Amino acid sequence: MLRRKPTRLELKLDDIEEFESVRKDLESRKKQREDAEVTAAGEEAAAAAAAIALGTEHKSREQLISDRIGYKPQPKAGGRAAHFGTFEF
Repeated sequence: MLRRKPTRLELKLDDIEEFESVRKDLESRKKQREDAEVTAAGEEAAAAAAAIALGTEHKSREQLISDRIGYKPQPKAGGRAAHFGTFEF
């Protein structure tokens, strides 16, 4: 493998100004996103509190998780006979 001397990088004033402008832009976007999340979370909390206060939403933890992930369990048809055919114990 051939070795070469390290490349020298020079930092210029224009580069520093560009870096600062990009950094400020990213920080402002991050702050706007956080403000939007706080506002949305506040609205969701208020809606949940209103639903609980009205008594319309009384679900178990499992039901809330199932609703959130989209799982809709189907009741099993039949009883013990359905599992073992015609045999009865």
